[in-house]
Amino acid sequence: MNYIQINTSQNVNLKFQVASIGKRMLAFILDWVFKGAYIIILAYIAFEIFNIDAFLAQVDSFSAIAIVTIALSPIVFYTLVSESLMEGQTPGKKIIGIKVIKIDGYQAKFSDYLIRWFFAIIDIYFSTALVGITSFILSKNTQRLGGIASGTAVIDLKNNININHTILQEVSVDYKPQFQQVLLLSDNDMQIIKTHFQDGLKRKDYKIIKKLALKIKEITQINNTNLNDKDFIERIIKDYNYLTAKEN
Repeated sequence: MNYIQINTSQNVNLKFQVASIGKRMLAFILDWVFKGAYIIILAYIAFEIFNIDAFLAQVDSFSAIAIVTIALSPIVFYTLVSESLMEGQTPGKKIIGIKVIKIDGYQAKFSDYLIRWFFAIIDIYFSTALVGITSFILSKNTQRLGGIASGTAVIDLKNNININHTILQEVSVDYKPQFQQVLLLSDNDMQIIKTHFQDGLKRKDYKIIKKLALKIKEITQINNTNLNDKDFIERIIKDYNYLTAKEN
């Protein structure tokens, strides 16, 4: 099972489960079911109701090609329009529960979906999906070429976020930070602090918690506190998240 780690602008590390190739194929098949339904309905209306074959026989070849191209354009642009309007999903992706996201944590833009759509010609249609599957297997974030070029990936929404091991700590809007010195610490420092703190609590290893509190005090030069080690570290984590979120 593969995951993508994304660091947001609020100093929060989010963990997303990458959509499996099976789910992506199911979504692809569902989307083609919808496309097929459109083609069947369009053909029925065109040939049975409007007798389009007789009309096409009377016009020049250029006009006939133009009419057919316009009629089939919803099929051609189906994925591009759907992902743009549905924020990274097609009807098939929505049913299966997967979504396109940017791997830098920002919302994907139309240009990103356009790149994915264009590369699908190579990834899927011209190579009968061989290129896309090969890229999916070999790439770091299980991306096809379109995903690599656009900086996007497809994630599974049924288990998409795990923040238990991030520096995120919920604080109220009227929260009052106590230790401004926490800004001397980095995101990486806080990630290490929280990981070791949670591990110490889980194992009831209070020696580790004490050592961790002493190390934080050494780096930040915080000495004026009557809090016990556990409460002190919890306060440090909350202060850091509040102050860094406020900066952003």
